[in-house]
Amino acid sequence: MIDPPALPPGITVFERGWLSSNNILLTGRDSTALVDSGYCTHAAQTVALTSQALQGRALDRLLNTHLHSDHCGGNAALQQRHPALQTLIPPGQAAFVADWDPQALTYTPTGQQCPRFRFDALLRPGTGVELGDRLWQIHAAPGHDPNAVVLFEPESGVLISADALWENGFGVVFPELEGVGAFDEVAATLDLIESLDPLVVIPGHGRVFSHVAESLGLARRRLQSFVRDPRKHANHAARVLLKFKLLELQRIRYADFSQWAGSTRYFEMVHARYFPEVEPQAWLAQLMQDLVRAGAAARDGEFVLNA
Repeated sequence: MIDPPALPPGITVFERGWLSSNNILLTGRDSTALVDSGYCTHAAQTVALTSQALQGRALDRLLNTHLHSDHCGGNAALQQRHPALQTLIPPGQAAFVADWDPQALTYTPTGQQCPRFRFDALLRPGTGVELGDRLWQIHAAPGHDPNAVVLFEPESGVLISADALWENGFGVVFPELEGVGAFDEVAATLDLIESLDPLVVIPGHGRVFSHVAESLGLARRRLQSFVRDPRKHANHAARVLLKFKLLELQRIRYADFSQWAGSTRYFEMVHARYFPEVEPQAWLAQLMQDLVRAGAAARDGEFVLNA
């Protein structure tokens, strides 16, 4: 396995498990900033990791690449810990945050949690933001999330790619699940990343990497497989949502897990749009068998376990 590349001074990555996004701490002479805050059940750990790394300094800024629960679930805890914290979010869902609409923010439809937080400013694509003594470009990165942004620092060649590009793929294309075509936007975002020509990528999940061309090629092949067979993507997305809940709960009775899935709108929506010919409980049972076969879940009598 290739060791992850070295990062410039002042950039620290807390690589988290897949329930929480990675956190990127940027420290400069006069200011500090954190990009993405993980899931709410890990909020205390996010605060502790950040405080330990800051060594007594205050956290000045908090930025969210997008507003999925695994990227902003620690916002509220960090705002409580650092009362003067300035929080910046992409503009697309600012009104929903201001009014706090967990339905529109997709927390309720996906069966996930996110404590209410405030924001102070917007990350407008086409502009820049100074973080850790460096000026970072803000680029729109729709696809996985229509309002997502990525951050690029051209002097060092470092890209904070969020869920637009991972070492081995990219995040679920959520608009597609709602019947809104977004595979073309994924392709355009991958083209954008290629045009930026980053030397190092800090993804939303997984380790930092530098073999960008290889990862882009893998992502494009994966995207084409979804374009050819959208049901493949839909099944993948449903498994991801189930796995995410298992990562949160760790252990749950199968009957309760089945009831949770049946009452979660995204499962109902995906089933109705892509698999109406399959009885819902039979579809869920097949998804669970797929997770067990892949080693991502386990069965223990009446319980299902994260694995």
